[in-house]
Amino acid sequence: MTDRQRYLFGDLLRQWRMSRRVPQLELASAADVSARHLSFLETGRSAPSRTMVLKLADHLDVPLRERNQLLLAAGFAPTYGESSLEGERMTMVRSALRQVLAATEPYPALAVDRHWNLVDANAAVAAFTRDAPEDLLVSPFNVLKFSLDPRGLGGRIINLGQWRTHLFERLDRQIRVTGDPQLTSLLAELKAFPAPDTDEEDAQMSGDVAVYMRLRADDQELSFLSTVTTFGTPLDVTVDELSVESFYPADDKTAEYLRRLLP
Repeated sequence: MTDRQRYLFGDLLRQWRMSRRVPQLELASAADVSARHLSFLETGRSAPSRTMVLKLADHLDVPLRERNQLLLAAGFAPTYGESSLEGERMTMVRSALRQVLAATEPYPALAVDRHWNLVDANAAVAAFTRDAPEDLLVSPFNVLKFSLDPRGLGGRIINLGQWRTHLFERLDRQIRVTGDPQLTSLLAELKAFPAPDTDEEDAQMSGDVAVYMRLRADDQELSFLSTVTTFGTPLDVTVDELSVESFYPADDKTAEYLRRLLP
């Protein structure tokens, strides 16, 4: 391991520890090393073993893509593969994904990657995409951009201010977790979309238990509560970055509308 690699690893480790707000002593205890040794790792005075890199990354809950970066910075080969979702190795993952999406019908559900690009969706997502301009539906289809674009879902969401704030908070948390600059750029793009006055929406929200998406459809107001599902204990970067967002009806009127939407 070269001096440059030690310093690079140490800088990355310190950045992750500080972003997680973990004291040096706490991390040292979790890794079963002295605080002095951890300090030497962060300053480049000591070189870590592969086991130590993975142990520190695990305690700091570093995403798999960034764990590979830590390993490379320390002079080791990446541990976690990044498979194409269409490859043979991912057959079971694709099958599980489609079962989850199909089981959610007649309610909308979609799978996205780390950057919120659409991976797959069930037929009920037509409740969101119907009547949208064709140029908004081309690949890569970014669901966050579509949801705030006035020509997309943004033109139909009644409580757009609330939903916009909700999405920004979620994306900001994801940026803090991953440190991904592409997500930072995405957040800047989203903030460029028109922002409505939220005073009236905030008043309507006072008795709610969660943020609902209230959507205009066929002269009706639909109300959705979203949930997010991820794969447990992933060992592949692609799987680690997949998530499924399902939209369940928040009232009987919405449930009935969705049941009538699918044949």
